[in-house]
Amino acid sequence: MPLPDLDELIAEVDRTCVTAHRPGGPEQPDWLALLTTAAALAGQLQSLADDLVEDYVEHCRMHGSSWTDIGAALGVTRQAVQQRFHAPHKRYGPETMSVDLREAMVHVKRAAVQHRNNYIGTEHLLWGLTARANSATRLLESAGAAPEAVHRAVESRLTQGASQAAERIAWTPYSRKAIALAEARSEQAGAAHIDCADLLVGLAGVGRGVAAAVLTEAGFDLATAQGHSGGGERETITPVA
Repeated sequence: MPLPDLDELIAEVDRTCVTAHRPGGPEQPDWLALLTTAAALAGQLQSLADDLVEDYVEHCRMHGSSWTDIGAALGVTRQAVQQRFHAPHKRYGPETMSVDLREAMVHVKRAAVQHRNNYIGTEHLLWGLTARANSATRLLESAGAAPEAVHRAVESRLTQGASQAAERIAWTPYSRKAIALAEARSEQAGAAHIDCADLLVGLAGVGRGVAAAVLTEAGFDLATAQGHSGGGERETITPVA
């Protein structure tokens, strides 16, 4: 995959900075406004890069690599990498999930293994959620999105990996954000378990990743969906910036 070209990034800043070229304004662009937009774009790119590195640190830790080895791979000291990534990610075991969500997770892992993917991405989660009828598919239907169409669309986005999926597969940063949003929604409702609809709303709430793109293309509107999800019994999820 080619990296973004600097000229393309500059053009994107020029295109998206709405205050830099106001009609009737001074002849010179508002360079400070352009700088602010460029800094915001650079921050987004840095956040994406950080998430990428964090994902592989998580895999290395899960499969037994020491902090010393990880630091050497990143060209920093053990202390530096441990300070940056020391906080363990929360694990969501079967006991935290409803029966339907546990069944969906079987399909989630199957999608990763069959496609030789050594990670659980948002695309795997959405594929698993729409493999069988459950609260997520009912929420899709109530919001005017056909579950079968969503399932086919996300299936077309599943890519074949180059290595055999491991027995223990780490979740990507976007997937972890989605399950955290799902847990918050479930707890707000006083539910004993995270359900399929909670995770569907979490995937949409992340606002990034394959699942969010597929849901948007299918016409799944987060605000509308939450209006159909039990009369306000679940917490409203604000999309992650």
